[in-house]
Amino acid sequence: MRVLEGGVVRRSDVGTPQGGVISPMLANIYLHEVLDKWWVGEVLPRMRGEAFLIRFADDFVICFEHKDDARRVQVALAQRFARYGLTLHPGKTRLLPFRRSRDGGVEERSPGTTRSFDFLGFTHDWGKSRSAGMVVKRATMRSRFTRTVRAIAERLRQHMRETLTHHAKSIGAKLKGFDSYYGITGNGSALKRLRYVIERVWWKILCRRSQKGYVLWEGFYGGILKRFPMPPPRVVHSVYTQRTSGKKSRMR
Repeated sequence: MRVLEGGVVRRSDVGTPQGGVISPMLANIYLHEVLDKWWVGEVLPRMRGEAFLIRFADDFVICFEHKDDARRVQVALAQRFARYGLTLHPGKTRLLPFRRSRDGGVEERSPGTTRSFDFLGFTHDWGKSRSAGMVVKRATMRSRFTRTVRAIAERLRQHMRETLTHHAKSIGAKLKGFDSYYGITGNGSALKRLRYVIERVWWKILCRRSQKGYVLWEGFYGGILKRFPMPPPRVVHSVYTQRTSGKKSRMR
């Protein structure tokens, strides 16, 4: 396969260029043929219960009503991928129970296992709603949160001698970018926590550049943060207004 990207032709016999802008598009086209059509035409008609496929580029989650359906598809999926020269990532492919128990609580898990799973930057797990009912909760993955903090801290260190206005604009842009993706219903605590952490990161950076070697927290909090406040957390996406109909296949 030859791929023209940025004026450079790359030849690849296996896969697509790592990190290339064209890679997600090619993966989407290929998996539409290998996975999506197979799922609709051959898998769903053979399911004993409800089943859903949620895919974004080459990341996907499949949900089943019955465990035996899940086990059969897990085997068939590996065979299907092998037929087209693909493999499932061993560290990211697993079968786990993810359902409410009959009494409305969360089904007990076996020792050494977990109920939660990560998908598209979010950790999915069961939690209680405001009305005390069980709902699926989504929170920013710990690794993604840490990566964001480190990126902001590194940028502040690189521009330590810049003005406070420059710092504030840079921080604000990063926080708004974080909100634009992770600002979903139920994840407000992560948005607030990021601001709490970044406030302290900024303070420590200013302490390092101060001739005195420190900046009083009271002066930072009561002075600088009042002049250059963090943009408030913003929930951009409501999961309750984006529900799809109860079709058996959900693909993107």
